[in-house]
Amino acid sequence: MRVLSGIQPSGSLHIANYFSMMKRMIEFQEENELICFIVNYHALTTVFNKEELSKNTISAAIDFLSLGIDPEKSIFFVQSDVPEVLELTWILSNVTPVGLLQRAHSYKDKIARGIPANHGLFSYPVLMAADILIYKPDIVPVGKDQKQHVEISRDIAIKFNNIYGDVFKIPEADIEKEVASVTGIDGQKMSKSYNNTIKIFAPIEEIQKSCMSIVTDSTPIDKPKDPDKSVLFEIYSLFLDSNEKKELRDRFLNPGLRYGDIKKELYKRIVKYFAPFREKRVYYENHKDDVCDILSEGAKKAQSEARKTLEEIKDVIGLNYRKA
Repeated sequence: MRVLSGIQPSGSLHIANYFSMMKRMIEFQEENELICFIVNYHALTTVFNKEELSKNTISAAIDFLSLGIDPEKSIFFVQSDVPEVLELTWILSNVTPVGLLQRAHSYKDKIARGIPANHGLFSYPVLMAADILIYKPDIVPVGKDQKQHVEISRDIAIKFNNIYGDVFKIPEADIEKEVASVTGIDGQKMSKSYNNTIKIFAPIEEIQKSCMSIVTDSTPIDKPKDPDKSVLFEIYSLFLDSNEKKELRDRFLNPGLRYGDIKKELYKRIVKYFAPFREKRVYYENHKDDVCDILSEGAKKAQSEARKTLEEIKDVIGLNYRKA
């Protein structure tokens, strides 16, 4: 089974990035054909500083490698190293209804948050469709907020296939229900945009401060707490197995629990959980040439796949006129 997904180079990774997508991608590579990439073309819709984009791109690659992406088991690369995806984006634009793009939740949300409207933001789903369809994956693991983009990709693929024949495989979105959307420390969806994240590779003191800032209610110590309405319980549960989660639930339901104690425990658990990854990250930070070599090799493999699909598409739509 071929699995595909990517992540924007938009700054420091947080635990929602990890549990909603990255952890699952790393697990998929053990028994599947994994294609994983840094989507720096997409980042151009909001990042207009070249130093920032370059820095964030290599940083995201280092993060992925540190967290367990194995270039021997997967195809790992940077999106812009495979420009064929832009050629496919234009081709797909000609079968994409405007109304389909106008219904995109992500576009509406960004505009509502004051991000200036531009064609890149509006056509973002077409580029994402090209990212996906050019590699013909079976499934696309995404967070809940990206489900619609996969659905749009499916719609575009079906429209294209109806016109030109069955060229594209129709991919399925794969969403881990338990971590479809991770809540941030303020109770909203965890996002850099809301400044409510717990960063994976931040200084220890910053992680501690984030944990201690998790919003809680005013239930007295001598009263039971409701774990199903607790942001603290929800975040802590990401790091627990089923038995540990049950134990924590029992502690919430019994009088005497102090939120401050749980926050300290969570902080220690996060530091311990990511400690091996932090060590690997130090290595890659000091060997960036190795990281670039890994990305170059991955791009060669990805480009080989992309070119095969693109040639097939050019044949069916009439761009390979010399064969006429």
